[in-house]
Amino acid sequence: MPMTIFEALSGNISSFLGGADVLLSVADERPELDGHSIAIPVLADSKELLFSATRRSVPFTRHEEAFCGELMTAFAMLYGGFRQEGYAAQFRTALVASIMDITVARSLRGDHRKGFWPIQQLIQLLKSLSYQKYEGKPATTGVIIHRTTPAELRSVMKMRKHTLIPLKSSQSIDTDFFDNPLTYRFIDGTNLFFLAGIQMQVNGVVRISGTALMNEVERQTQREIFSIIRRSGNGAFAVTVNDASDIEVLTSPARIMVRRKGMWSIFDPDIFRSFLADSIDRDSAEDLIWTLYALSKMRYGTVVMVYKGSGRKLALLKKGAVGGSDPIGRLLIERVQKRSISELKQTGTLLRILSSDGLTIFNSKGRLVDTGFIIDTSHAREIVAGGGRTTAACAASHFGKVIKVSQDGPIELYENGTKIYKFG
Repeated sequence: MPMTIFEALSGNISSFLGGADVLLSVADERPELDGHSIAIPVLADSKELLFSATRRSVPFTRHEEAFCGELMTAFAMLYGGFRQEGYAAQFRTALVASIMDITVARSLRGDHRKGFWPIQQLIQLLKSLSYQKYEGKPATTGVIIHRTTPAELRSVMKMRKHTLIPLKSSQSIDTDFFDNPLTYRFIDGTNLFFLAGIQMQVNGVVRISGTALMNEVERQTQREIFSIIRRSGNGAFAVTVNDASDIEVLTSPARIMVRRKGMWSIFDPDIFRSFLADSIDRDSAEDLIWTLYALSKMRYGTVVMVYKGSGRKLALLKKGAVGGSDPIGRLLIERVQKRSISELKQTGTLLRILSSDGLTIFNSKGRLVDTGFIIDTSHAREIVAGGGRTTAACAASHFGKVIKVSQDGPIELYENGTKIYKFG
């Protein structure tokens, strides 16, 4: 039965959708969906089925809906193999192992029908590379896939003040492309990138201008690469293997599909924007969102609260401070209090603040209220399964919107004492 096979996939799909409840049911037995939902009809084994995904508090984005559409198309196509007698177990294994990779490739292919297999092959090569080390250090690399003419591409690089180094003859990204260590030591996916068309023919190398790497957050979140792919034709994208051995797929508008610990997730800023929309101004939210992704990528943990209440009430919630009453620590905190998120990000101070211990608190205007804050966790009204950051996040979320980044990478949203979304 398709539903039995779907159960084996449901964990990966739920993780990709931030912990949403997912279900495959008979179309005539449409389930009651409580909250924000996606519903997509599926035809498998000559039966009309319905895929549904539900999140109580966080709306789904158009990108998530489109991805689910591609996922169900791939599911229906692959499920046909189960009808071959005697091969059900083999097909089930292939389906569980490959369907997310196939869906990522399909979503990147767009309307370019001949582009699927080269994209899939690139993903497979980078999956292997993500497990590789060279002299004790993780292999890293990057490929920008353009969908425009060579003349327009040269114009983009000139406008962005990058150096385009053309190859005398194009090279295919095939199974032995990464055999040469220079492909993942010299081409690092931060300063240098391969440049290829949709058929994965590498025709040059791009050196990113030093002036484009303005601060650590913008460097970690590849802001300049987003600028390039936005100007490199409809459907252009970039793929990197980073220092944490994650595979990052960057698309336009700015979103990142991430393969981490063997599973795919999507970092869609629209989810975080909707979560923070009524709590903090738009510019501050944007800078905070990308800084938190940088922390996730760098594997630094933090807990952030956007607080709307009074200073007097906040003082009642405070149980202590990291460093206690140390005068040097208090002096340093006072120097950054009331500064905006944007200002702190530009100077590099925001990353250092958030990667320190304790709760960091901002007000609705995006200004720093306090950091190194130790909250009275008795305000976590239910039993919390997790460590100190999780308990602090649950307690703080009764008084404002809370975002927690775990030291091993996941980003979680908390509201009213409950985790409502998880990335990674």
